[in-house]
Amino acid sequence: MLRLASIVVALGLLLPSQSLAPYVPTPADVVERMLDLAQVTKGDVVYDLGCGDGRIPIAAAKRGARGVGVDFDPQRIVESHANAKAAGVTDRVEFRVQDAMTVDVSPATVVTLYLLSSSNAKLRPMLTRQLKPGARVVSHAFSMGAEWPADKVDIFRTERGDEVTLYLWRADGKERQ
Repeated sequence: MLRLASIVVALGLLLPSQSLAPYVPTPADVVERMLDLAQVTKGDVVYDLGCGDGRIPIAAAKRGARGVGVDFDPQRIVESHANAKAAGVTDRVEFRVQDAMTVDVSPATVVTLYLLSSSNAKLRPMLTRQLKPGARVVSHAFSMGAEWPADKVDIFRTERGDEVTLYLWRADGKERQ
């Protein structure tokens, strides 16, 4: 029995986790700053990979954009739907239980991320392959690595006094691994 337990533990350590980052909600003022940095307007389609409780797609919908939230955790998607209903934007948002690594982001004009740098690096080839030139990617706190330097870096203090760094990239049609 101990041997079987050791094998199960070893396999658990070798299998990739579905999560690209722990769930940490983005503060409201950071959400607004991310959308400002991306210059989100009513003509945009905003995809939030790892959407948690849906606050970024909901905030984008309040600006008139369409929002699509993706999270692998079904409970987060339930929360997202409830939050969208409370905000009165259910007609402008969609939430999906899906692995961010398998999403077709080609309809997006903006992609938002609050994932780890290692996760951003995993997503980078998909983003640069699928996004149309001019699409924007905004990441809270974590870069895409040296292979895709940010077009703009925004460092500011939140309402709580925390220093936050946001990164903005514009897709240019060049695929990056």
